Amino acid sequence: MAQEKRLLDIAQRIRALSQTGLFYSKDEYDKERYEELECLSNELTAILTGNDIDIIKDCFRPAEDYVTPKVDIRAVVFDDNERILMVKELADGKWSLPGGWADVGFSPKEVAVKEVKEETGLDVVAVRLLAVMDKKCHAHPPAPHYSYKIFILCKITGGEFTDVFDIQDKGFFSQDGLPPLSEERILKEQIDLMFEYHRNPTKEAIVD
Repeated sequence: MAQEKRLLDIAQRIRALSQTGLFYSKDEYDKERYEELECLSNELTAILTGNDIDIIKDCFRPAEDYVTPKVDIRAVVFDDNERILMVKELADGKWSLPGGWADVGFSPKEVAVKEVKEETGLDVVAVRLLAVMDKKCHAHPPAPHYSYKIFILCKITGGEFTDVFDIQDKGFFSQDGLPPLSEERILKEQIDLMFEYHRNPTKEAIVD
């Protein structure tokens, strides 16, 4: 797993360099080489993630600027019984914290609040930043995108559970009673860290 992750990191770095090169280069010879590097990166990513190469190509639009990581924002919400809010993902039938890719035009706090409302029906306010993690520094399975994960503590102010099309279920879980985790999105060690913050509100935010 560690070797696969390292190879995927290399493929992602090659893709970022090639796409940035394609965006800025004016020389046709250089562009041809950057295109070849991009193809090699896509092929390596397809092998490592088990996806068809056409799917990998579709995941990455041509760069319109300097290539940067994607941002995944997760809301951390506890109830009065010391349980954490989780949602069952339609994509793999496993559980994660409410959240997803950051949206243009929304601040990180606004994304956290919006995702909780959309995925569960609950109203929350964002309280504070808990952690910023580089996905490559943690034991997530290989994934096409290079991304940072932002965890934001939120407090329930109202609302009630509602059904949505892209979430199978939702609920609150104790630390020792967690459901099967969608490890592409969340890890047990990250959930445990969120419980640490819940027990110790003065614990400082961490950044990879």
